[in-house]
Amino acid sequence: MNISAGPTTSRVTPLIVIVGPTASGKSALGVHLAERLRGEVVACDSTQVYRHFDIGTAKPTWEEQRGIPHHLMDLVEPQELFTAGEYRLRALEILEVLRQRNSLPIVTAGTGLYLRALLEGLADAPTRSEELRTRLNERARSGGPTYLHRLLRRLDPAAAARIAPRDLPKLIRAIEVCLLAGKPISTVHQAALPGLQGFVPLKVGLMPNRAGLYERIERRGEAMLARGWLQEVRDLVARGIPATAKPFQFIGYSELRAHLEGKQSLKEAVAAIQQATRRYAKRQLTWFRKESGVHWFPGFGDDTEIVAAVLRFLEKGLVEESPARACGTEGV
Repeated sequence: MNISAGPTTSRVTPLIVIVGPTASGKSALGVHLAERLRGEVVACDSTQVYRHFDIGTAKPTWEEQRGIPHHLMDLVEPQELFTAGEYRLRALEILEVLRQRNSLPIVTAGTGLYLRALLEGLADAPTRSEELRTRLNERARSGGPTYLHRLLRRLDPAAAARIAPRDLPKLIRAIEVCLLAGKPISTVHQAALPGLQGFVPLKVGLMPNRAGLYERIERRGEAMLARGWLQEVRDLVARGIPATAKPFQFIGYSELRAHLEGKQSLKEAVAAIQQATRRYAKRQLTWFRKESGVHWFPGFGDDTEIVAAVLRFLEKGLVEESPARACGTEGV
């Protein structure tokens, strides 16, 4: 099925967006759709942009990609700064390339903020202050792991409710914006720059039942360890990547590094990883349920019946109806 239409200079291009919690099969569904709809996958994940951190971030292997081009993975080194704004700029470049070659963009979105940045634009937030960041890092070290979260609750309760106490980079950025802008970061984000132009998003969501999702999370964690996740962490430490690097704060990497440092047993690390992943999945669902225009499917992205149902929905939206109508209020 060919869904491209007209010259690239004037047409509005369809853009498929797949949302859902971790382990729900977004990557697998993206590949299935790309194979059927002549598309390419555009990853929208804040963990997969970092090089060398592969197994625990669930980057699809070459075998899993099945020859489908994947974009916006392995962009920066672990010690480099990468923001939602940078993601938006990189994504816009890729989308234009795909438009020029009449290839359907299929965005697999695990990071809600990155997706919001791409589709809705970003606020004109204050630039980084290294002096303030240094002070906040010192406060975090002296005040304990929850100090900055308590501070953010006083400055911006809405932002504190969205950011986990362990996510130091997001806490620092939220506090930084609050202090430099003189108003809550949630208020700053409401004054966003223009959103995505020239593309019409058609959003599908994966929502497997909770028991099935939690079982999948557990089995996926075990499979990652069997593939060599612990050795990957050991190799990253041997590279000299510091514990303060952003990727070492991702779920699993911090726990496995703590195990290698003798701070907890492997069994304790695995239990902590599974619990943190379940909590992360709940936060993702909370975020994506607020995303407008999502058509939800009650299963995993590698289920044959779900793939068929998504394709039927897209055929209706992209062939039988105009793109603008298809992206309206089909959400569940």
